[in-house]
Amino acid sequence: MKYFLKDLKMNNKADPIIIISLAIYRFGNYIYSHFRVPVFKTIFWLFYRICDFIFIRIIANGQLPAESKIGSGIRFPHGLNGIIIHKNAQIGKNATIFHQVTIGYKDSPTCSYGPPILGDNVYIGAGAKILGDIRIDDNVVIGANAVVVKDIKANNTAVGVPAEILLVQRSRIN
Repeated sequence: MKYFLKDLKMNNKADPIIIISLAIYRFGNYIYSHFRVPVFKTIFWLFYRICDFIFIRIIANGQLPAESKIGSGIRFPHGLNGIIIHKNAQIGKNATIFHQVTIGYKDSPTCSYGPPILGDNVYIGAGAKILGDIRIDDNVVIGANAVVVKDIKANNTAVGVPAEILLVQRSRIN
């Protein structure tokens, strides 16, 4: 519940669709992570899946699976419009994710297969793709339409295809 309250605070002027989508995600994540009684878990999980399909996937046009680990204070300034998050992805606190972003695994014989892990205070510009078993550390800015396929250390800005470090930030004001 405290995660959802922080989500509400971060998205306080957002479209109600975002708020409802985050409530559905947090509900599903709670069921996935905490329910132990199989009968109740199955019933509530079915309810979550129906809400997820109708509301998040069809109405909000995004994928926000309950299996993913998303820290408190997630922010979607332009809604879930085209955002795809892999079910095993991990996103830290206070992330900002713009529309048409993909956070997923990279299916290629020349790379690792797992989904990315994102640290706290990550800012992801519109259309960016973060692919593969990589680590994005805290306070990283990823530019619009960047394709990130390798680790990015803390306090950096990455842009381009494939993404390269633009500059090293000395400090970040939150």
